[in-house]
Amino acid sequence: MAAQRLGELAVSRRRERALGGGSQAAARTYPLMVAVHAALLTLPVVEVAALRRRPRAPLAWIGVLVAATLLRRWSISTLGPSWNARAVVPSDLRPVVDGPYRLIRHPNYLAVVLEFLALPLAGGAWLSAIGLSALNALVLVDRIRQEERLLAAIPGYEGALGGRARFIPGVF
Repeated sequence: MAAQRLGELAVSRRRERALGGGSQAAARTYPLMVAVHAALLTLPVVEVAALRRRPRAPLAWIGVLVAATLLRRWSISTLGPSWNARAVVPSDLRPVVDGPYRLIRHPNYLAVVLEFLALPLAGGAWLSAIGLSALNALVLVDRIRQEERLLAAIPGYEGALGGRARFIPGVF
């Protein structure tokens, strides 16, 4: 997962340069988001070691983690060149209504929420799952609010995605 995140950051940097600018959602919380994601890769290991827990990998949580990773990859590939980790929204962006975006507005963020639960719980680090999920929720609430404000200014966004559920089709 660490290699995946580092690879995504490299792709993101290239795409941000290619976009040539735009408005960034939640710029002030981006460093916190990076720190919380780094903690996701380290704190569960520290928790299991420090509390001398026996690491275990319940198949259900591994399944959730695999599903979340696949949803994340699908979301990023569907957005194509417009996806970037900093949520830079160029002025000429067009609404994306293909792939998982046919069902919900934020499939990538849903995948991240699932990863923040599944990765720690797959190793038995339930304290990390609770604490990191709470921190991630704080970051995502701010980021999604600002990102949606920027996206709402894009012609056609409200008509294409405005009424669509954010995370769970037909629910929320």
